[in-house]
Amino acid sequence: MSDTAMSVIAIFLAAILMFIFPLMSTADRTDDISQQAVQTATTEFVDNIRSTGKITQDKYDSFVSTIAETGNSYDVEIEAQKLDESSKKKTAIASQSKVGENNYYSEYTSQIEGELGSNGEYDLKEGDLISVTVKNTNKTISQLLKNFFYSVTGNNTYNIAAQHSGIVNVNGK
Repeated sequence: MSDTAMSVIAIFLAAILMFIFPLMSTADRTDDISQQAVQTATTEFVDNIRSTGKITQDKYDSFVSTIAETGNSYDVEIEAQKLDESSKKKTAIASQSKVGENNYYSEYTSQIEGELGSNGEYDLKEGDLISVTVKNTNKTISQLLKNFFYSVTGNNTYNIAAQHSGIVNVNGK
């Protein structure tokens, strides 16, 4: 009787070692590749915005389809911090030409997508700040396996995320 129980346990352990761990390793590697692809696409998208001074509908759609090619769904958040020209005031301290503190106001994804939908492009000017953050919204196979075996990931966690930001170098108009 004890030989039968040992045989069952040995077969179970062999199955785990032969199938489950390689599957988990492959799933983790797939997430790593997706992470790299999303980070590269996000960096290229932001650098294009910085060098052209605008976001076009075509470039935005291309970016979204590029990250979707990884097989995951993503939440894309864009923040454009625009330099407020009206806040610049001459100071009376030392120089008549000295300019006051720069103030920025932010526009977010929904506002930017609205402008893209109506005009086909969203213009920025030199000195504006642009930031793009991407996070996966679905559970990857790696996350599902880890939840099953380890219970280490929660409902609001994500495996694949990318963030890039920078200062716009040229006027978009």
